[in-house]
Amino acid sequence: MPTATPNRKLTDIMKPTSVKPEPVLSLYHLLDPEVLADPYPLYARLRTEDPVHWDPFLHAWVVTRYDDVQRVLLDFSANRTPTPAQLTEMGLSQLSPIASVMVKQMLFMDAPAHTRLRGLCSQAFTPRRVERLRSHIQEIADRLIDAVAPAGRMDLIHDFAAPLPATVTAEMLGVPISDHRQLKTWSADFAEMLGNFQHNPNRTQRVLSTLEQMTTYFRDAIREQRIHPGEGLVQALLAAEVDGDRLTEEEVVASLIVTMVGGQETTTNLIGNGILTLLRHPEILEELRADLSLIPSAVEELLRFESPSQHTGRIAPQDVEMGGKRIRGRDAVIAVMAAANRDPEHFPDPDRLDIRRRENRHMAFGFGAHFCFGAPLARIEAQIAFASILKRLSQLELEPGPLTWRENLGLRGLKALPLSFVGTAASTTV
Repeated sequence: MPTATPNRKLTDIMKPTSVKPEPVLSLYHLLDPEVLADPYPLYARLRTEDPVHWDPFLHAWVVTRYDDVQRVLLDFSANRTPTPAQLTEMGLSQLSPIASVMVKQMLFMDAPAHTRLRGLCSQAFTPRRVERLRSHIQEIADRLIDAVAPAGRMDLIHDFAAPLPATVTAEMLGVPISDHRQLKTWSADFAEMLGNFQHNPNRTQRVLSTLEQMTTYFRDAIREQRIHPGEGLVQALLAAEVDGDRLTEEEVVASLIVTMVGGQETTTNLIGNGILTLLRHPEILEELRADLSLIPSAVEELLRFESPSQHTGRIAPQDVEMGGKRIRGRDAVIAVMAAANRDPEHFPDPDRLDIRRRENRHMAFGFGAHFCFGAPLARIEAQIAFASILKRLSQLELEPGPLTWRENLGLRGLKALPLSFVGTAASTTV
């Protein structure tokens, strides 16, 4: 015979629980603006509850621990872009022009094709060439701050974080600097396609139009450089040669597009995310302002803490075991670098911003053969940007209002960052 529950009323037993169940684990939650604004609790759940997770919504494995992400980036295939013929078979022939360019970009290649293309491009992207841009970057940063200093307020993204790398990129490419706004618009359109899981048919025509315009623009730039050779990456790529091997015009165009997009999006997001993070940690902002020699280590910590590039895709080269799971050959794998960058097994107290962190081998620029070869330039731009802002703009404050993150799940950045400050009137050098 059952016994009564002691000291409990039937109404108490029937009361609904106020504890909400945890949502199902999936990166698709990044489509929720609240999760996109702070994805790190989701990454932490994935890393602790199921670090090698089959995501049925994305039909891909999601890998979040540092060691596993490193293994994926080192050993798994980057050759994940469907060819035009494959897209036609899937009934997506309208996307073939995009695939035709992407299959020629080193971002989506394995060795030996990747080794060849990277070797040729590296001839044009030497440390000396990057270092020569340092004084120009400072001049651009000073000019942008001069324009907003008297007003005492700006949208950091629109007025500084976007035009700085866009102008630098135009100068690096060797195209008219006056084209930097157009380059930024194209870059943002193309980056949205690269950074999102889902195919958005409503954006297809715009991306196709952007690609056609970029291709025409760079073909014209190539034609001009062949007639009137000058400085810049366009000419350097045309001249690059290793053992008699040179880039085709199609490879030059594809490399210019991926360099233009990578050079702008990562740096814009690094500057915007970094300033927001410092504003959320005012004591660290003031510590950095008081000792600008900490800026190089601060940039590395901001890259780790709020990674501009959050995740990337790979393909399993064969059947492998990882985290007790069997990943079959040709399965899609999403390596979440932003989760790896907060793995407590590699970063003590990973959710704490520490601009003096010593061991900081983050993966914000990737890892292995596909490590971003534009990383030195991004670092120089960020160091100059933070130093210039901290030297020129005091009483820096975030203006009231909600923050909106770009609808780009892989390339994390803000749409706007309105700030108020007290600015100095004259340019100074760092």
